[in-house]
Amino acid sequence: MLRQPRSVLAVAFASIIAFMGIGLVDPILKPIADELGATPSEVSLLFTSYMAVMGLAMLLTGAVSSRLGAKKTLLLGLVIIILGAGMAGTQDGVAGIIAWRAVWGLGNALFVATALATIVSSARGSVGQAIVLYEAALGVGIAIGPVVGGLLGHLSWRGPFFGVSGLMLIAAVATIFLVPATPKPPRATSLAEPILALRHRGLLITGLTALLYNFGFFTLLAFTPFPLDLGALEIGGIFFGWGVLLAITSVWLAPRLQRRFGTLRPITGALLAFALILVVMAVFTDHKVVLAAGVILAGAALGINNTLITETVMKAAPVERGVASAAYSFVRFAGGAVAPWLAGYLGERVSVHLPFWVGAASVLAAALLITAGRRTLAHVEDPAQASGHTVAEAAELTAADS
Repeated sequence: MLRQPRSVLAVAFASIIAFMGIGLVDPILKPIADELGATPSEVSLLFTSYMAVMGLAMLLTGAVSSRLGAKKTLLLGLVIIILGAGMAGTQDGVAGIIAWRAVWGLGNALFVATALATIVSSARGSVGQAIVLYEAALGVGIAIGPVVGGLLGHLSWRGPFFGVSGLMLIAAVATIFLVPATPKPPRATSLAEPILALRHRGLLITGLTALLYNFGFFTLLAFTPFPLDLGALEIGGIFFGWGVLLAITSVWLAPRLQRRFGTLRPITGALLAFALILVVMAVFTDHKVVLAAGVILAGAALGINNTLITETVMKAAPVERGVASAAYSFVRFAGGAVAPWLAGYLGERVSVHLPFWVGAASVLAAALLITAGRRTLAHVEDPAQASGHTVAEAAELTAADS
């Protein structure tokens, strides 16, 4: 996995820092609410604005990248993140933080979609191996993020925002010096292509599945700190355990399950396991030990699911990988945008247990949807690609068999 071109490793390194931004904010949600006099649903809008803008901006990533080239697009995304995160740390009200988180989401969209497409296109080996490298970067970043956020948040809730800005500056410098200049693609992508790509049922099914499980994931991420009612360091430690399990299962366990059971069955199993974890958290919301254990164990299910469903996206439709990634991300981040606010609202107005019940139902629906679409997605079980062949080799094998 590490025998990759320098440019791929540099983008993976920058991705680690980019994904730290997700977990970095989690330990300070409650401190922000306490210090600024905000409700859980108001603070959860930090996730909603970030995810909503990120999802919509995904429609632009292909068009921007195909005109600027991958390296310039990565740098543009990093610069916007540096600005958005840094300015969020200077605000004195929740509304200002929410607005600058939206700017941060725009930068993250440009970076994340381009990073995935760059790694998959440039890495040695199969599509699956490239995605494992990408998911490893995601897992490491998410695992480290809560720890750094807890340490900085213990000093001040502003610390993690400034921390992200500084780390992204390091990532930008690494990208400038380690990623070689990339030529523009021979064809510019239109703004409509990601939407048109969703006409392919396989890509649409995969995107909707991700939307539904993201609903459960961001319920866990954005709402759990409130019933846990712990300090930034303790929350950071719990989500560090979650991130470690996510990294381990995405890199080592997911490929092994895929070799033994194929791609779709482990996805379904991971989703059912995650739904069950959320059910237990819904029943025992008043028990902090159960909530903490649920968060950590959820990392294992999400690690398996993230790796395998990302690979499914890359094979789901006969479109360019950048277009497939943009279309998929546009759909799935809708779940990430709605869930944090709705979970906070339901927890405030109805019951502290209800957000986890809603999240569990959504993840169960994702498992049912991917199961119903097995026939449409049967081609992703292609043994040539799953066994480590490159995309080109798999195509040659398919042609030879026919």
